[in-house]
Amino acid sequence: MKKAFAAACMVLFAMRAEAFPYKESGQAVAYAMPAIAITVALSKHDYKGLAQLTVVTGLTYGTAYALKQIVRSCRPYAKIPGGGCAGGAWDSFPSTTSALASGPSSFMWNRYGADWGIPMFIVSKYPSWAMQKAKKNKLWDGLATTAISFGYNQIFTTRYHRPWDHTEERGFFTGMFGTDDGDGAMATVGYRF
Repeated sequence: MKKAFAAACMVLFAMRAEAFPYKESGQAVAYAMPAIAITVALSKHDYKGLAQLTVVTGLTYGTAYALKQIVRSCRPYAKIPGGGCAGGAWDSFPSTTSALASGPSSFMWNRYGADWGIPMFIVSKYPSWAMQKAKKNKLWDGLATTAISFGYNQIFTTRYHRPWDHTEERGFFTGMFGTDDGDGAMATVGYRF
């Protein structure tokens, strides 16, 4: 599964050609990130994680969208020398495209660990970079959404624990062990759930 994920990441980065301008390739990667996270959660039959992913991604995107309506930050392409903003493009901060990618990447890191989180985090920075190159956002617009998604994931995402594969490993267990010096024995009783 991880090899397939690595291959998908290489395909996403290979899309960055002149046929795909920065904005469109950044948006394609941003839309792919939740799809990849959903696929991983479903492959693990992790429905609790799927619910957490939905909450975290929705809150990250919603917060970024709400802040975009409140905070007045001119998009780089519309900046007029002297401090103005052409065409009313005051909705640069924070980046909703980056929010769509940052939520799932932070979720994967918190839920499934660094094996999944590090590649997802690296790929999730591409939409932020692409929007900056397309002069749609500034660097800190994408960094703000990363901080927002990190915060929501710390609150709502729990660590994934693989359920037991075999029913005989659940329930009560006992054990009788001899000591190393041969002078006694030790008994244990426990419960696995």
